[in-house]
Amino acid sequence: MSAKKITVIGDGGWGTTLAMILHQKGYNVTVWGVFPDYIETMKSKRENIKFLPGVKIPETIVLTSELSAAVREAEILILAAPSQHMREVAGRMKGLNLGGKLFVSVSKGVENHSLMRMSQVIRDVLGKVNIGVLSGPTISYEVARGLPTTVVAAAEEEKTAEEIQDLFMTENFRIYTNTDVIGVELGGSLKNVIAIAAGISDGMGFGVNTKSGLLVRGIVEIARLGAAMGAKQETFYGISGLGDLVTTCVSAHGRNRWFGEEIGKGKKPGEVLKSTEMVVEGAGTAESCHELQRKYNVEMPIAEEIYAIIYQGKDPKAAVRDLMTRKRKSENDN
Repeated sequence: MSAKKITVIGDGGWGTTLAMILHQKGYNVTVWGVFPDYIETMKSKRENIKFLPGVKIPETIVLTSELSAAVREAEILILAAPSQHMREVAGRMKGLNLGGKLFVSVSKGVENHSLMRMSQVIRDVLGKVNIGVLSGPTISYEVARGLPTTVVAAAEEEKTAEEIQDLFMTENFRIYTNTDVIGVELGGSLKNVIAIAAGISDGMGFGVNTKSGLLVRGIVEIARLGAAMGAKQETFYGISGLGDLVTTCVSAHGRNRWFGEEIGKGKKPGEVLKSTEMVVEGAGTAESCHELQRKYNVEMPIAEEIYAIIYQGKDPKAAVRDLMTRKRKSENDN
């Protein structure tokens, strides 16, 4: 029996890392990127120098900017495009023969304005395709080097979640299944907003006590919104919620934490974003989170302060003061 043909849509650090895991398992893997010049650079250097430097890409992983052939020949499509570009990328696949293919979304974010999760965006564009998601504490730098990692495969049908589990599971990449797609996607997305807050705390020179408080109150906010949107609260205290939040808030390689740290040091959010080619998902998600908390009438004070800092020019010092002097309440208040 021939090996499955899998195409990873997106040549960022995470897409490249997953391609390497799948290649190591013996699958025929193709990576598609939107920019032909950069794909040619990756081909010649066999390295993703921008997004995963220092990790060699095996010669037998196909790198291409030709989308039609990459999609047509694949049995499984791993969608790793940045969240705010997912609709455009999915649109490029519309009209291609997608019947019978399994889609796996591995991007974390909530689309601005539509407020759709990534699996919703993909189905909105491509119809009711068979789709699941893969999410969890996954710093590409660590996973690509084979360090032990646990993540969650989620799908509406347990069978699909188990198929994704089987697809990715290795000795060092342990996959759990879950049918709470809403909770898994929201946990992976909204934690980036809290990670920005943790970075701001670091940049302002605050300590471990401060960050601990941000993490624990941040997960309460995320779970509160998730429950209002139909997710299971317990999902947010698992791998794709609390697990992902802790990783993103403490890792030196976390883009969202780094973004916040630069703001905490006194830089303007806009200038920090312009200084990097890396996509800071939490910046866009902060806008979506602001709209979601209003739509569902959910209290999210930390997330709201991050929105105010990024989009309304609020001084981080004023944000800290306003958070610390809020009305007294019980820890168990919902």
